[in-house]
Amino acid sequence: MCIAFFANLGYDLKRLILNLGLLAALGLACWIPAQAATKQSNTAKQSVYKKSAGKSQVTRKRALARPVIAEKPTFGQLAGLHGAVDALALKSSVALVVDQDTHEVLFKKNELAVLPIASITKLMTGLLVSEAKLPMDEAITITQSDVDTEKGSSSRLKVGATLSRGELLHLALMSSENRAAHALGRSYPGGLPVFVDAMNSRARALGMLDTSYVEPTGLSSRNQSSARDLATLVNFAHGDPTLRELSTSTGYQVAVGSKTLQYNNTNRLVKNPAWEIGLQKTGYISEAGQCLVMQAKVAGRKLIMVFLDSKGKLSRLGDAERVKHWVESIAPVTPPVSTSLAVTKPPVS
Repeated sequence: MCIAFFANLGYDLKRLILNLGLLAALGLACWIPAQAATKQSNTAKQSVYKKSAGKSQVTRKRALARPVIAEKPTFGQLAGLHGAVDALALKSSVALVVDQDTHEVLFKKNELAVLPIASITKLMTGLLVSEAKLPMDEAITITQSDVDTEKGSSSRLKVGATLSRGELLHLALMSSENRAAHALGRSYPGGLPVFVDAMNSRARALGMLDTSYVEPTGLSSRNQSSARDLATLVNFAHGDPTLRELSTSTGYQVAVGSKTLQYNNTNRLVKNPAWEIGLQKTGYISEAGQCLVMQAKVAGRKLIMVFLDSKGKLSRLGDAERVKHWVESIAPVTPPVSTSLAVTKPPVS
């Protein structure tokens, strides 16, 4: 009986071992494909990641490899004016410095070249509006016609915004606001065509024979003048208290609807205590380069400065500083009383 029991037990153990072996084999068979699938999934994920990273790297490389579009040459560059060498190493291809009291030319460089003048145009715009004695409190609404279609420039004065003529004049002269300047010309008695005709007539009356205007903002490269003509304009405009005050204002706020907009002067020199500026105007379009006209008192002399077609955003201000330092370096002498146009040559640097 015991032998039979152990015999049966051996048989059952064999069957149990056999079953356990089958189960183990079955588990292994299931585990291997599962591991393979997991590995394949991880490999796929890594592949996707690598491809994604590769695409990102390629995108970055492509972005870095994009060709740099050369800046559009100015009219002065096309004319070869930047090849002129001057003793002060100015960045402007055109410059003129005149003593306002004696009319003595202290410095000149391509002063007769006729070039686009950008927003220097607004100085004539302001002069006409001021001389017309139009009501400064009259409300003027910005319209679609005031939107820049020449250069596509932006403005914080939205269509429908209403400001007074005095506010528009302030923004045009101080911050070079294009829509403000256009609205001033458009609202002139007779409209914009009459205003542009008046701009050209006023230029001729002042003896600015190299000057022409086609619109009141300066966005068009067809608004052109020479440094000598602009010196004449600055000299005359300086006699207008309104233009002196507004063009040298450091900042101004206007209420437009429910918002109050803060505007600042485009010429940072007006905030510089080292400068005594009586009138100024900046300008820039790609065809004109950086431009600046000023009346300023330097070393006791009232000077008119004109800088056109300057290279670099701050170069026009740098040129003004160079001229200022040069004038200050000249030994103090009694200003000459003659009106000679002889050039006082600066020292060679």
